[in-house]
Amino acid sequence: MPRLSRAVALIGVLLLAQPAFAQRLRLVADAWPPFTDATLINGGLATDIVTTALARAGYASDFEQVPWARALMGIGDGRYDVLINAWYDEARTQMGEFSNEYLLNRVRFIKRRDDPIDYQTLEQLHDEPIAVVRGYAYSAAFDGDTQLQKVPVHNFAMAVRMLAAQRVRLTVEDEYVARYYLARESPRVRNAIEFLPKPLTENSLHILVSLKHPEHAQIVAGFDREIARMKADGSYERLMKAHGM
Repeated sequence: MPRLSRAVALIGVLLLAQPAFAQRLRLVADAWPPFTDATLINGGLATDIVTTALARAGYASDFEQVPWARALMGIGDGRYDVLINAWYDEARTQMGEFSNEYLLNRVRFIKRRDDPIDYQTLEQLHDEPIAVVRGYAYSAAFDGDTQLQKVPVHNFAMAVRMLAAQRVRLTVEDEYVARYYLARESPRVRNAIEFLPKPLTENSLHILVSLKHPEHAQIVAGFDREIARMKADGSYERLMKAHGM
């Protein structure tokens, strides 16, 4: 075989043998610090975990940040391959395949350190003013309980400052989100409050891989495998610490 023919044949074999890392996945999420936000280091905690696990599984990726509705629609129509930050919902299985849980979101009540208030049931809190962010969904039980004294505010920063100033008795937020914003508060506010032990609710966080991608099952399997390995080798914990968690 002439030298040129052998070279062409070798290139053909190499192209056919290229592994999954030749594929570039289109990742998407909305702005949800500290999990996903283009202004944060490596796109935020969830983005960093997901892109690292996918890279270890052999997939390069690009990340785009868009509003939530557009991100979800893009997974359904195949514009995007991977939604980074999805809570499990049966209806979403019609558009994508969920990975196993890779993070756990705990929505927790926050009180002042010197306040002896306890929480086991929502009924215990019916007489207590609770700062809540307008438009947020916390849990079906909490959102639907009309006897709770909810005090609407614009954002968590306002809620926690009202709590520290004793204008409300509680506020409520996802633990990771709360820790992210508390790190940016003054020591006076940060040191005045603490989480109650019992969470209001827990939601597992997953990636959702578009069913339009022909290898969605392989992508999910590779991601799940590498998340497990990252937890075993300590790299998962190092990423958590790098993001202040």
